[in-house]
Formats: sequence, C-alpha cells, structure tokens
Amino acid sequence: MCTLEKRGSLHILTITGPGDHRFNPTLIEAIRSALDRIKCEPITSSSALITTAEGKFFSNGLDLAWTQSISSKYLLMLGKYRSLISDLISLPMPTIAAINGHAAAGGLVFALSHDYVLMRKDRGFLYLSDLDVGIGIPPWGMALIECKVGKGKALREMVLRAAKMTAKEAGEWGLIDAAYDSAEGAVKAAIGLGEQLVKRKWDGHVYAQNRMVILREVLDEIESDDTAEGIPRTGSKL
Repeated sequence: MCTLEKRGSLHILTITGPGDHRFNPTLIEAIRSALDRIKCEPITSSSALITTAEGKFFSNGLDLAWTQSISSKYLLMLGKYRSLISDLISLPMPTIAAINGHAAAGGLVFALSHDYVLMRKDRGFLYLSDLDVGIGIPPWGMALIECKVGKGKALREMVLRAAKMTAKEAGEWGLIDAAYDSAEGAVKAAIGLGEQLVKRKWDGHVYAQNRMVILREVLDEIESDDTAEGIPRTGSKL
C-alpha cells in the first residue's frame, strides 16, 4: 500500500500499487503507521517528509466502493481519514507533496495538508469533486482549503464550480508551489527542497507547533466533526 524510505534526513513516503490509490481504512492505516514510525525515531537532527505515489494517480479520493453505501462503514472511513490529516498537520518536520498525477477530492485535500505542494505539468489535474458527487464539504475541509488558497477566485472555482485544474491553473491560483516536466522532476525538486529545509536545522517540535497554530481552525473542526451528512453515490470520488 505504501513504502517509507529514509534518505539521509529525508523520509520519502510513496503510495504504491496499481489503480487510483483511493483512501480506504487499509491504506489510511498504512500511511498513519509510516508517520508513527517517523515520529518514533530519535530527533537528533532536523528532517523532512516527502509524499508521492506510483503511476498516474496521486490519489482519487476516498474509496466509496469499500463502504458499499453502508453508513457505519462510511463514517468509520471518514474518522480514520480525519485522523490521518491531523497526524500530518502535527508531524514535527516540514512536509512536501510531490503530486505525480491526478489528485481528486480527498486526495487533493491530503496533498494540501502538506506545507509545500509540487506537481508534474505534463499530465494530471486537481479536482475537488464534492459538488459533482452531491455532498457538502465538511467544515474542517473548507477551513483547510481557505487557509491554503484564501477566499477569492480559487476558492470559488474549486468549491462552487468543481473545476478540474491543470498544473498551470493550480499555480496561478496558489494551490501548488511549482510545476515540473514529469513526475520524476517533481520528486527530484521535492528532494532538493527538503534538503534545503533540513539545512536550516529547525527544531521539529517548534515547527509543528507553529503549523498547528496556523491550522488551529482546521484541527478544532476535525476534533468536533464526528458526523457526516449523507453518503455520496457509489463510484463517486470523494
């Protein structure tokens, strides 16, 4: 489901396997376990996390087929997904997403939960599909999106038009920091950025505290969000 490679002071987390890497409890727990392993390592120097994936998808969102339209399974998956986002926000080091392909709905939100977002520009798009599948965005998700892109045109296009954004558009609207010619180029750039950040030798716990202050509203909404409104159509991306 995912691999974790240590390369010097960098941790490279790769979502593996064929398909569109939808988040179900198995994948979510695999990623959370990898983050736990990182947090359990002795903090002897600064570190950084790079997250990417294999194939043409970064992640196509939550695995609604896994829920089989059963409310209890859907709520279980949402709870685990919220915990994953909270884990990432509290990770004591800079985080970089290297988007290798399509990132839709929950996959896009997962990418935006990183401090930096790099993307390939030769293929793939970013797509917040909640409106198209007929379900509202939870308050914590909206808080995260607003924190990342503000309340201007980008927010309207993402939320109220469900726009499918190319790397060029995503850069113009502030969703990503930079775009590169290929997935390999995005990962290479992420490694270079990670190495630059590690050289600053920041205290990871102070870094995480600062991030958590910036995203305090997101964390508060995650803590209070224990319900969901409805189950989207089977086969939809969320």
